[in-house]
Amino acid sequence: MFGFNGLDMNMGNLARLSDAKSRSISAENFTGEAGKGGMATEGTGANCARDLGLGWKVSPSVYIEAGKTFTMGEIAGPGAIQHIWMTTAPNIWRTMILRIYWDGEETPSVEAPIGDFFCNGWQERVNVNSFPVAVNPAGGMNCYWQMPFRKSARFTMENTGTETAVLYYQLDYALTEIPSDMAYFHAQWRRSNPVPYKDVHTLIDGIQGKGHYVGCYLAWQVNNTGWWGEGEIKFFMDDDKEFPTICGTGTEDYFGGAWNWEHPKGEYGTYSTPFLGMHQVIKPDGLYRSQTRFGMYRWHVQDPIRFESGLRVTIQDLGWRSGGRYLPQQSDIASTVFWYQSEPHAAFPELPGNDEREVI
Repeated sequence: MFGFNGLDMNMGNLARLSDAKSRSISAENFTGEAGKGGMATEGTGANCARDLGLGWKVSPSVYIEAGKTFTMGEIAGPGAIQHIWMTTAPNIWRTMILRIYWDGEETPSVEAPIGDFFCNGWQERVNVNSFPVAVNPAGGMNCYWQMPFRKSARFTMENTGTETAVLYYQLDYALTEIPSDMAYFHAQWRRSNPVPYKDVHTLIDGIQGKGHYVGCYLAWQVNNTGWWGEGEIKFFMDDDKEFPTICGTGTEDYFGGAWNWEHPKGEYGTYSTPFLGMHQVIKPDGLYRSQTRFGMYRWHVQDPIRFESGLRVTIQDLGWRSGGRYLPQQSDIASTVFWYQSEPHAAFPELPGNDEREVI
């Protein structure tokens, strides 16, 4: 049974013995081999360790030159990623692109800017206290999404910026057999800047195959005054055409809040809970920062949205205008969607360039 192999860990079965083998890849052990950690003789900490020598934090991080892609790790399966930790400077969170490839595939199953992947899309640090994603002071990014693979896993980080980046990271995984009904983890980033008038922001479309949607993160900038979150999220599953199978009642409702998130009166109340949150509000400063920006996440860990052949997800960008009428807004919305599915997956749209991803 899957719960016995060391991957399905919870307090109820944590005491069970397992034949799974624990491994970890970092700048101190690029291959994850047993007994090979802390052996570096050169690295970003070599000068600091010059008096102490081998084994004394010689290679805690890596440099990634501008325009280069660094392979963080290559793992031969079967196995599963159990935890990811990384950190780098906030000002490059939209120019550092995380990609993950399963079982030798040519196109990535995960492709997103590092900040958005960890619910920090605005390049300003904010803590996240959720079940699958935790971001802790000061910018320690953690991911607990379970990521099984059968043949191989490859992690890369592309520096699309103009300066050399410093990246600290650790990939914790188990080598173990994977049951036949385990699907592959996927994540994709998109942005509407702005949302076209009387149109919607599409979080995801073109998914082909069987799987389940497990959540999203939105970085949302409102470009008008007034309450802005009347829009409904809609899940078009399998054979749905004009109308969806699942339709929400409002933006703050989908993210677990209510009544404009106004608490106390006259203020947005932020929150970060295991499965949902509106954890970030960036306010105008009265000068150059003229708009309000929000960060919010919703994890369908307890209530995954399952599809048999395909999925499309959209959200309306809706506020209020005169006469008690809805206003189709033109906000800046960036979304990162997370789901599991069988392979092969449909190729992702081309990732927008630096100017199209830029936070300004």
